[in-house]
Amino acid sequence: MAALQPHRMLSLGVGVLALAGAWLGPLPRLAPGSFSAHMTIHMTVVAVAAPFLALALAGTRWDPAVRWPAALAPIPASLVELVVVWLWHAPAIHHLARHSRVGGLLEQSTFLASGLLVWTSAIGGAGPERRGRIAAWVVALLLTSMHMTLLGALLALAPRPLFHHHGPAAGGLTPLDDQLLGGAIMLLVGGLAYLSGGLALTAGLLRRRLAPRQP
Repeated sequence: MAALQPHRMLSLGVGVLALAGAWLGPLPRLAPGSFSAHMTIHMTVVAVAAPFLALALAGTRWDPAVRWPAALAPIPASLVELVVVWLWHAPAIHHLARHSRVGGLLEQSTFLASGLLVWTSAIGGAGPERRGRIAAWVVALLLTSMHMTLLGALLALAPRPLFHHHGPAAGGLTPLDDQLLGGAIMLLVGGLAYLSGGLALTAGLLRRRLAPRQP
């Protein structure tokens, strides 16, 4: 199996830096008063850090999809993330995450775990087992893109604020405008990241199908 080559080290570094920027930068201090800041943390974790960490580990001896392929079935993994994401955006539970340290830690840890579950199930694994499940991985990433897009649209188009704020949002935005911005961030970053992953896997699958067979 592949070792951590330079491109894997680069992916690992980007993933770790993304997590550090999301969790140790200014965004956590803004999140109690800004839904868009909170959404930026969320998208950085699941749509930036998680795929780069999965790329770093894919095909290596640390790849969970190699160690436990049956436990990382792509479509169940995408359904787990769907439940996690929608659950934490229920108003009462979301309020707990934004205004409680314990709730915030629990939310962020489940976001990272579910994001890694989806991305490692999609781009991890090795050998015939991986090639045989690419179609399911494509469906899983496209399903995740669809539910991220739907939730982002619901947040962006809601006629009233759905979440309670502590203090004014960054930039002087009204709570409704701040929520609209957060929904747009989910639409653009979350939807596009998972859609791009699904399309990349689809392109790889088509190349294999169209490649001339060796005699």
